[in-house]
Amino acid sequence: MTGETRARTGANATIDDGATVGYSHDPDAPPARLGDDATVRAGTIVYADVEVGDGFTTGHNALVREDTRIGDDVLVGTDAVIDGTTTIGSHVSLQTGVYLPTNTTVGSQVFVGPRAVLTNDPHPVRREADLAGPTLDDGVSVGANATLLPGISVGAGSFVAAGAVVTRDVPPETLALGVPARHEPLPDSLSGENAI
Repeated sequence: MTGETRARTGANATIDDGATVGYSHDPDAPPARLGDDATVRAGTIVYADVEVGDGFTTGHNALVREDTRIGDDVLVGTDAVIDGTTTIGSHVSLQTGVYLPTNTTVGSQVFVGPRAVLTNDPHPVRREADLAGPTLDDGVSVGANATLLPGISVGAGSFVAAGAVVTRDVPPETLALGVPARHEPLPDSLSGENAI
């Protein structure tokens, strides 16, 4: 570790003392880039080779690793981890303690509730396997403490209930609930767009 940081920030960026933007993990990595109106709270680390749009906000102690691209108006909550090589759209809310592994794709207008965990390794430390993170299409909501297994796709507008364990793809506009998650038509009370 060199302690070096490399970053470019847009207008009106607020970076708390104790936050790190542009943590240098590789001397050849490009600087981290944050758009206008970023707020990065104490304890957060944003690696070099991360690109973020305008209106980025973190809670405390969030981690955003390298090779990650994030759109506009994205919240990364306290203790949330984005473990690198991940793409996130705009108007996304990742609540406290969310975990996104490498090779995850998140669309726009997506909400992920507290302590939801996405995974990317089908056989952790037992067998070699390609790491494939989940894909959350536009307008998806994921409830608190839900778990999504590697390579799962959650279709546009779907809703994953709190505590669900999602073991197979979820079609668009579907409610996934239970362990393992079963699929039901999205009820009227959960229809409509996310307002993020």
